[in-house]
Amino acid sequence: MGRLLALQYCFFLLRNYKDAMIFQGQHGVVRRFPLVPGIDCAGLVASSTSELWQRGDAVVLTGNKIGQHSDGGYSEQCRVQAEWLAPKPESLTLEESMIIGTAGFTAMQMVLELQDAGLQPGPAPVLVLGAAGGAGSMAVAILAQLGYKVVASSRRAESLSSYFQELGAFDVIGALERNPKPLQDQRWSAVLDCAGSPSLGTALAQLQYQGACACIGVAGAQHVEASLYPFVLRGIRLIGVDATLPWNVPGYPGDVATWRRDREKRLEIWRRLDELKLHQALRTMHEATIPLEELPQWCEKILAGHVRGRVVVDVGA
Repeated sequence: MGRLLALQYCFFLLRNYKDAMIFQGQHGVVRRFPLVPGIDCAGLVASSTSELWQRGDAVVLTGNKIGQHSDGGYSEQCRVQAEWLAPKPESLTLEESMIIGTAGFTAMQMVLELQDAGLQPGPAPVLVLGAAGGAGSMAVAILAQLGYKVVASSRRAESLSSYFQELGAFDVIGALERNPKPLQDQRWSAVLDCAGSPSLGTALAQLQYQGACACIGVAGAQHVEASLYPFVLRGIRLIGVDATLPWNVPGYPGDVATWRRDREKRLEIWRRLDELKLHQALRTMHEATIPLEELPQWCEKILAGHVRGRVVVDVGA
């Protein structure tokens, strides 16, 4: 275990807020500088000392703290641990797998966590907070494809209304207004907070009895102003989701049992994404495919909130 391989990258994803922060040298999400950013990538195996992969295999890499604790995907070639990779889903091109990327992988993981908590399609809608971002857009598309009634919430609701509707949203609303009332009308069967919404406490107060919220981000807020009443009187759950599933990374597990457990989870998430056949939604989300030299200006756009959906980088362009 832990053997390395060289990967010839064809594509990697830019539309990750974390990547844009690292690209501009912002501290707090990396262990050290200098560092090659890029928290996900896809390409062909150039060489391998592991029996897991052969030269020419098409693979994807998300998580495992690449681009944070070790050099990431903003390069034409990268040498990584073989156990970090997953096979490219059969129905997806390399480019499509990176339109999904870490954000889509995380969105699918959030949905599966909520389904494990009891979420089923029904008359009550599912609320997606921070729907304009990569994970939010993917969450809207995945939920809609699975038959859920989805409400997309975004500060850019008016300008992006048609975009969310193309992804399958039942309704589009602005940022949820903050309300300190501890128990409110039960509006949502589940909530997906994709950006660290300042109004997360309000969303929790509006969850249905025994509903659940999955949370992945801190870009919008790092603290939650919430009452305990929905937890103890309605039995709601708040689920933190970490899609990095790090293995053999300093400070994280490196045992074989953990790798096998998390690998099964990783493969299942990609299998479910493959089954959904999200090609139309991916075309809707795909804002641009850019060459490597255009990274600086696009990172500025992302941090300024001027990008919606997905931007893919073709390192060979």
